[in-house]
Amino acid sequence: MTAASGLESLRAPAATAEGGIEMCSVRVGETLFGIPIMSILEILGSPLTRPVPLAPAHIGGLVHYRGEILTAVSLRSLLGLPGHSAPPDLLVFEGRDGYFGLLVDAVGEVITVSPDDFEPNPSTLDDRRKALFAGAYKLSGFLLVMLDPGQFDPVHLSQ
Repeated sequence: MTAASGLESLRAPAATAEGGIEMCSVRVGETLFGIPIMSILEILGSPLTRPVPLAPAHIGGLVHYRGEILTAVSLRSLLGLPGHSAPPDLLVFEGRDGYFGLLVDAVGEVITVSPDDFEPNPSTLDDRRKALFAGAYKLSGFLLVMLDPGQFDPVHLSQ
């Protein structure tokens, strides 16, 4: 799936009656990211994560979630940022092989964006970030970098 086709599949379920798209804003470091609100199952504040010995650096740990154990992926590690002292928040998604989580520094508010404000990834973006980012929304005073949750599925990342 390309970023463009992934973007189209993410737009439809998150569109509001007015044509806007509802995005959950999350922060990692100094960057503000957006995830379509309809793709998020639940947001957990500061869950207890258990380390996974010998796992890749982007695996933030295992988390108990409603009687199941899900793998949590650290967006901070995927972006190559140093560790953070504050406990992260966890967004829960359903992947093709079960639930998984995405650890972020902080979850913000729901922002409604217009498809007209969307810009694809620039050609100068490095390959690692091109694979993670689905483009950006230019909003007044800030840039909201769109994430495709499917790209963070631990099964997808292991391929």
